[in-house]
This record gives sequence, C-alpha cells and structure tokens, in this order.
Amino acid sequence: MRNRILALAALGVALGSPIAASAQSSVTVGRAPAVVDSGPTIPVEQRPAFRDYVVEQRVPAFSIPDRVVVGATLPDTGVTYYDVPQRFGATTYRYTVVNGETVLVEPRSRRIVEVLD
Repeated sequence: MRNRILALAALGVALGSPIAASAQSSVTVGRAPAVVDSGPTIPVEQRPAFRDYVVEQRVPAFSIPDRVVVGATLPDTGVTYYDVPQRFGATTYRYTVVNGETVLVEPRSRRIVEVLD
C-alpha cells in the first residue's frame, strides 16, 4: 500500500512538472508579451502636461496595422523616438506617437511600455 502511494505521488510530480515549468514562461498574446519590465515612467500628475508638450512639439504620428498595446514591439525602421524632457521625471524610456496615441518605448527593444492616451 505504501509503495502504491509513493508511486502515485511520483507519477503526479512527473506529470505536473511540465505544467509548472510552462507556467513560469511569459504569457504571449499574438506577438506581444503580456508582461513588461516596469521602470520609472512619467508620474500620473505630470501626464496631462506631458500630453500637452507632445501636442506642442507636433510629433508626427506613425501608423501600424496592429493595435497599440503595452508589450507590442514597434518596427525598427520608420519610427522616430524622442527623449522625455527631464521636467517630466527621470526615465530611460523614449516617446513617440503611434496610431494617434502617445506611447513610452524601451529604446533598445522598441517595446511599448506604456500607452499614455
């Protein structure tokens, strides 16, 4: 009886291991990872002023066929990224306008980390 319980427990662990391993990988929706590393972004109280700043700068909008969502990767050509002025907080992210929405982008990976509109 004891051997059967141990055998069933071992079988349960063996069958559950692949499920547990896959649960630790990042979840993807389409081509965009759902989890994005968080970092310092524009403080909530500064966002209206930042939106006004972007409008004043007349940043040209870039169009993509996909939805603008956090985690999406922008194309490596055709998009211009701009530095966020220091007065809106210290951040390593850059901004651009995609499909009419202002987004913060991680410059190396070109991943959208926040949609501000």
